[in-house]
Amino acid sequence: MEQIYTIPVNEAFEASGAEPHHGCPLCSLAVKLEANELDLILGASMMEPDIRIQTNKEGFCKNHFSKMMVRGKRLPLALMLESHLHDVKDDVRGKGLLAHLSGTGVSPMKKMEKLEESCYICRRVNTNLSRMIETAVLLWDTDPVFPKKMKAVPYYCLPHYRALLSFAQSKLSKKKFAELYALLSEVENKYLEELNEDVSWFCKKFNHSYADEPWKNAKDAPERAIRFLVGTEEEL
Repeated sequence: MEQIYTIPVNEAFEASGAEPHHGCPLCSLAVKLEANELDLILGASMMEPDIRIQTNKEGFCKNHFSKMMVRGKRLPLALMLESHLHDVKDDVRGKGLLAHLSGTGVSPMKKMEKLEESCYICRRVNTNLSRMIETAVLLWDTDPVFPKKMKAVPYYCLPHYRALLSFAQSKLSKKKFAELYALLSEVENKYLEELNEDVSWFCKKFNHSYADEPWKNAKDAPERAIRFLVGTEEEL
């Protein structure tokens, strides 16, 4: 087990269990990982030669370019873009692309296609989050207190619910996997039942017959349903 991950994993599960508005604990971890990567890439890491080589090679997705712009550090971003643009220049100008199209040269189109599908920050976040998911499963298996923390959270978003079960199935015995599945599915089914009721009530509130009825817990039901289905990228 990666010891460096046990503290943030424990903290995320404890916070989610104590304050349900935190939602999926793994979403909370993903948000923190992403914020940390954005701060690093626009700060101390920006001038590191090894990191600059990687950012030139992988680039960034549209989502993370937008988030870097929102952070307002335009000079560090511009310096990184200058280097990145220089690295891809030969693939989009002159004979490079034309040679490929005519079948006589290298394959810059494949490099550009790969660049469209890669993102330095996405890779870093996904790698570290995968290790945290592994840590959560291993903590469930080795720490007698952690199962209570897993059961106390309000829900797991569907992508992270699947990720937890997928790793557990590959690493645990059938007996232990069945035990963990029972725990996680109990949390998931309970929340899904409540969420379905809230979304249905939200829809009914737009029928004049229910206009004078209380909103109950349904005012933010669509937002909560989306966070449950796809996770959240919002800071909590």
